[in-house]
Order: sequence, then structure tokens, then C-alpha cells
Amino acid sequence: MAARLLLRSAFRAARTCRAAPVPALTRGMAAGGIPTDEEQATGLEKIIMKAMKEGSDPYSMMKPKEYAGSKVDPHLVPSITNKRVVGCVCEEDNTAVVWFWLHEGEAQRCPSCGSHYKLVAHELPH
Repeated sequence: MAARLLLRSAFRAARTCRAAPVPALTRGMAAGGIPTDEEQATGLEKIIMKAMKEGSDPYSMMKPKEYAGSKVDPHLVPSITNKRVVGCVCEEDNTAVVWFWLHEGEAQRCPSCGSHYKLVAHELPH
């Protein structure tokens, strides 16, 4: 009962306060429709969208390519220095992570499972 009374009074107040009908979102539609994400993007978001269209991944947001982990095809680990700490989950259902230092140069093995990792130089996008 109270909800019905509130609804009626709100409807009457809205009807008496309006002198002219309110235009319903016509500004965006008159210019040719709703703008796309590319049209609205600015700054860093626009730079990222352009790079993604060109096929590059400037901020390493996409899933990295999978490697076999063998000596011939090692896992590539990007780094801006000459060494980096790497964590290896040796088996799929393993809960422990084996941490070791990876240095520049030849591919190195995980001390536990034997997967090979190689450090590659990485340039920062800025």
C-alpha cells in the first residue's frame, strides 16, 4: 500500500514538473550512432589498441608462446638485466615452485625437472 502511494506521488510530481518531453539520448545517435572503442580511446589506451591491431604486444599482455623446454627449443624468459629469478612448477599438479637464477648466455636447466630456460633481452616500450 505504501509503495503504491509513493509510486503515484512520484509519477504525479514528475508529470507536473515536466514542461516539455525530455529528449532521449539523441545527441550520440544524430552523429552517426554510438562511437566504437577505437573512436573513444585516448592516450595510452589508444596506443595499445593500435599496437594490438598491428599484431605487436607492447606491454606483454597476451599469453606468451609455448615452447618445448628442450635444449633446442628452450623457454624464453625476457629480462632487462643480465640475470633473473625464474620459478618452475615442474609437474602440472605440483604445488611447490622451484626457484633458481637464470643468467645471460646458454640455456640453463631447471635443477629439479630438467626443463631448459634461456634469458633474452627485453626492451621497455617507453
